[in-house]
Amino acid sequence: MCLGVPGKIVEIEDSPLGMPMAKVSFGGIVKEACLAYVPEAQVGDYVIVHVGFAISKIDEEEAREVFEMLKQMEDLSELEIPQPE
Repeated sequence: MCLGVPGKIVEIEDSPLGMPMAKVSFGGIVKEACLAYVPEAQVGDYVIVHVGFAISKIDEEEAREVFEMLKQMEDLSELEIPQPE
């Protein structure tokens, strides 16, 4: 099963290949993701990330709902639910 997980963009930078890249926080765990599919995304936005690519933007409430569903499924044992800043 493939799963897209919501995360919050904490930093955006250009890669040497010209692709927009972001550091995305998944409840405190920060991973790199490509923003080629969501070039309008900005720092502070929530995105759904699948296999290293941000595939869509979502609002904070939707991100919270997805984390809550995943928590109920016990698929987030190592992640904390992010709190709004």
